[in-house]
Amino acid sequence: MELPFAESWKIKMVEPMRKSTREEREAWMKKAHYNVFQLTGEQVYIDLLTDSGTGAMSDRQWAGIMTGDESYAGASSFFFMKETITRITGFEYVLPTHQGRAAENVLFNCLVKAGDIVPGNSHFDTTKGHIEAREAHALDCTIDEAKDTQLELPFKGNVDPQKLEKVLAAHADKVPFIIITITNNTAGGQPVSMQNLCEIRAIADKYKKPVVFDSARFAENAYFIKTREPGYADKSIKEICREMFSHADAMTMSAKKDAIVNMGGFIATNIEEWYDLAKVQGIIYEGFVTYGGMNGRDMNALAIGLDENTEFENLQTRIKQIEFLAARLDEFGIPYQRPAGGHAIFIDALKVLTRVPKEEFPAQTLAIELYLEAGIRGCEIGYLLADRDPETRENRFEGMDFLRLAIPRRVYTNNHMDVVAVALKNVFDRRDTISRGVKIAWEAPIMRHFTVKLEKL
Repeated sequence: MELPFAESWKIKMVEPMRKSTREEREAWMKKAHYNVFQLTGEQVYIDLLTDSGTGAMSDRQWAGIMTGDESYAGASSFFFMKETITRITGFEYVLPTHQGRAAENVLFNCLVKAGDIVPGNSHFDTTKGHIEAREAHALDCTIDEAKDTQLELPFKGNVDPQKLEKVLAAHADKVPFIIITITNNTAGGQPVSMQNLCEIRAIADKYKKPVVFDSARFAENAYFIKTREPGYADKSIKEICREMFSHADAMTMSAKKDAIVNMGGFIATNIEEWYDLAKVQGIIYEGFVTYGGMNGRDMNALAIGLDENTEFENLQTRIKQIEFLAARLDEFGIPYQRPAGGHAIFIDALKVLTRVPKEEFPAQTLAIELYLEAGIRGCEIGYLLADRDPETRENRFEGMDFLRLAIPRRVYTNNHMDVVAVALKNVFDRRDTISRGVKIAWEAPIMRHFTVKLEKL
């Protein structure tokens, strides 16, 4: 008999969790203005708001923290981190930042100006925010198939080559670079194939445009290439990573995801001119070039985490848990972006809360209902996150409206996933009784979803 699958780690330390009553949650949610970001951690039972900085570090990472070099300039921890990044990605120049959005801020300050067009595959919130804050345009060129949540397609995160070429043919002079997010978070944690990376690289070369990877979950993307794309089954994750990055000129990285650290990020490139420009911006906004907003101990943990999490067994354990939750939702007939992605399950709120008008934000309404049901915090990736059109100030309703259940790495067991699935089933079973959503009482002019105040209708 074949042995069942088991995690590639064992538990060494635990943290207690507190359950709450429905009455408590209703009061807390009202006080938070129906914005899950405004809840405190103690008010949440199972926290699936994000997988960013919420993972459990390994014993080797904690050991690395104890030996961090805190020298202001030239810390050995920086060179350890730089060597690891260069070995995995092939990029020679590395600039640390305190997290991924800081890397975007530094690099985009050097490259993006008002009126520019930055095409890519479903730019995530901070990426789009940094582009639009500079009065430039983030243009989505994701394949149309990604919008069909029930379509089983192995690489729904792909860039549509025809869409991209059309943009470049018409506006090449306004395009500073092409950005590819691996995996594609906004489209449901969906991977990008190596074939697609090759195709986009060829189009970029044709128009002499550089390519930047938003690389927060690049290791998970490599896992899907290994397990889904012909010709890669026998290659190691690290080999696949080197090949992926050979098609890019630079990368930004939120190390809070695939490096499994609580804080940290970096820019890496082989373009010396970009590095020289970014160094200046990095010193202004982040810190000296060999720490960039990070402690030496955190750079040690980042390097060790990257090395560990670009191994197949670690990634397999992580993604098997996503698949476990997906299988439970399949039993209950709950629609989500198929196939299951690498870091989260994305519930198709438009197919669940069919009676809630889009103007009343179905995915946010579903997030509220799930929290009230069982104290489980998810995150809306949809109409609230999409912000308003910078020119018309109208809400953008043309995309998808997801409730994202992001699974922290090595934190919860499959028993917790069972609780999530059953709680969601309970909401799903009474979906026909939910006909009203929420309205905006106050919002920030950009990246509103973090601080928006809502009223229940």
